[in-house]
Amino acid sequence: MILLDSNIIIYLSKRKLSVADVFSLDATYAVSIVTYMEIFSYVFADKAEEKFLRDIFSVLKIIDLNREIAEHVTVIRKQRKLKLPDSIIVATAIAEDAMLLTGDKQLATIDGIRTQLIAV
Repeated sequence: MILLDSNIIIYLSKRKLSVADVFSLDATYAVSIVTYMEIFSYVFADKAEEKFLRDIFSVLKIIDLNREIAEHVTVIRKQRKLKLPDSIIVATAIAEDAMLLTGDKQLATIDGIRTQLIAV
């Protein structure tokens, strides 16, 4: 499974990445519920962008918070100075044994997590 960081979704919506840059047919893709909340808390001026994002999310598995993820978050926050949303996304990748696809160099340096860094 590949867990998409919020910044990857934003890059897609702003056309800094194409769908082909991110997705392949032979993988399963997911996001943390935190990513869902971050993206859809935004008030979209462009309804086409919102529709594009809703279409993207319709094919993603959305992973809810649970106790295991929360436990990973507490460890991560004690070890690293990460914001809570980033800690939850990293903890979700760890709990799900997923590779984190991110544009954030800081997240790509965390031990115990598989990451693929995408530069835009």
